Amino acid sequence: MELIQNTPDLSAYLVADEVVDHDHPLVQKTAARLAAQASDSYSYAQAAYEFVRDTIPHSADSGDLRVTWRASDVLEKGTGICHAKAHALAALLRAEDIPAALCYQRLTHDAGTGHALHGLVAVRFHGAWHRQDCRGNKPGAEAEFSLDGERLAFPVDSASGEVDYPHLFDAPHPAVLRALREAPDRSYLWEHLPDAL
Repeated sequence: MELIQNTPDLSAYLVADEVVDHDHPLVQKTAARLAAQASDSYSYAQAAYEFVRDTIPHSADSGDLRVTWRASDVLEKGTGICHAKAHALAALLRAEDIPAALCYQRLTHDAGTGHALHGLVAVRFHGAWHRQDCRGNKPGAEAEFSLDGERLAFPVDSASGEVDYPHLFDAPHPAVLRALREAPDRSYLWEHLPDAL
């Protein structure tokens, strides 16, 4: 699949904003700590990915009802669904001048009814974009950082109406952000996630 930048200007994928707030002191401190142990930008990107994937539990896996959406809040509270964790990873990557995009899959909803958007991050290395899934591994969902072929948590089943969207966004999709911001808790959010772009 050919990935398509929603914004032609690559510098848009380095910007700090209200959601991907890599100018926040906590994001800066976390990025600096990870960078101090990395030998180059590739090893930093992998370390940032593994930090978000492994140390910030997916709130559905942990049973945490809090909803986070801003990258700094995800790091501070240590919880988030796939979209929130993607915002945190994008912020950590951008904090070290690594272009990062937000991207999505349409997957069968965990509740077994309908579909829901799943959040990913794409990182740019060697002139190409590479999608990563930092939701957190569990039985049936195993993802790894990779620039050599995708190792995402969930393969798409097009026969079930699932979709790999090729679009790379410099900011969260408005429908995703609205759902996150308006949800009083994760249980509510789970029933109100957008089901398509």
